[in-house]
Amino acid sequence: MISYKSAKKILIKSNIKIKKETIDSLKSLNRICAKDVHSPVNYPAGNNTAFDGYAINSKDTVSLNKKNSKKFKILKTIAAGDNPKIKNVKRFQTVEVMTGALIKKPFDTVIPIEQIKFYPNIKNKKYILVNKKINKNEYIRYFGSDYKKKEIVIKKGTLIQSSHILAFKSLGIEKIEVKVKPNILFFSTGNEISDKKSIDDWQIRNSNSYYIKSLSNSFLFNFVDGGILRDQDEDIFRKLLNKNIKSKINIIITSGAVSAGKFDFVPKIIKKFKLSNFFKDVAIRPGKPILFAKFKNKEKVFFGLPGNPISSAACFRFFVYPYLSAILNLNEEKPFKARLKNKFIKKKNFTRFLKGKLTSTNNRNLEIEILKGQESFRIKSFVKSNVWGVFNAGQSKFKKGQLIDCYAQFVSNNNLFP
Repeated sequence: MISYKSAKKILIKSNIKIKKETIDSLKSLNRICAKDVHSPVNYPAGNNTAFDGYAINSKDTVSLNKKNSKKFKILKTIAAGDNPKIKNVKRFQTVEVMTGALIKKPFDTVIPIEQIKFYPNIKNKKYILVNKKINKNEYIRYFGSDYKKKEIVIKKGTLIQSSHILAFKSLGIEKIEVKVKPNILFFSTGNEISDKKSIDDWQIRNSNSYYIKSLSNSFLFNFVDGGILRDQDEDIFRKLLNKNIKSKINIIITSGAVSAGKFDFVPKIIKKFKLSNFFKDVAIRPGKPILFAKFKNKEKVFFGLPGNPISSAACFRFFVYPYLSAILNLNEEKPFKARLKNKFIKKKNFTRFLKGKLTSTNNRNLEIEILKGQESFRIKSFVKSNVWGVFNAGQSKFKKGQLIDCYAQFVSNNNLFP
């Protein structure tokens, strides 16, 4: 049995190559950017007004004050999308501008509509009255002030979100290079596993498969259901491995049959293949029997997850997901800290992944409550939880108020684990 830290080092050394592809940027949501994306244009494309108001030449106001006001003749109205060009603009002339309208010379500043006084009156708007000096570039969005041409929009290794789609469309970025989604082949194991709606009391519904499949809907991989392997299917499993090692499958995962029972055939079959990296049994709970292997000279890896639902979920979260992140060059996930709401005791040499409830105090400090029912078969506490608390090896007693590493569950595509 090895430590969780040692297991992660083996995962890092077992990198497989994932290809790139160029796709329509508007279809890139939840994909991993494989190359820095630069803006092809300056944005905004020109100076434009941030408010409804009147555009003037600031030089015409240099000598104006309350005792020396001036009438500015209204020439026309320019809305966003209108051609802003006006010929032969003279001194003390103005144009009405709507938010987003381009500002062209000689106009260089805007007076918001709320500050405008009309002459002769508001019903007969022929002029505006200005009785003070107006600074240049007031209420103007500047050319290229948001993005300069060739400026980086997102870096490679970024998970593409809806905000990025908005930027791509605004900047005219039509194509983007992303990592190809890895293909995960998933097998459930055991005579007790059933996909039927109505089951006997000695059977178990196939929840692990559907849990991981649900993650693929807004996650980093394609899910391929390999079905259920029964207790006597050793030869079938070996043949399926041989077949899929030659296929487009990148990662093969089983759930169950990795412990030391009579029908736990997965480790025995895996060891018959040529492997470059391997571990079996990690000092963690839940999920101690987990198995990992990289097939020698192949861009394929194998994860054998325990069968209990929470063990399977925890091992996917803390082994498979970090591995996916690494091979896709996704920016490394960092834990956030929360203060422990209730004390906890564990075995010193084990790392514990605990289902917790994250809340905020009146002072906006984060707190994590370790929920009752941490056994790997219990799903109620998983439903009630919103974070995993990671209690690292090397310590057995954790006091109330101690800072704990926390990782959120798979709850959105914002950054996967907000």
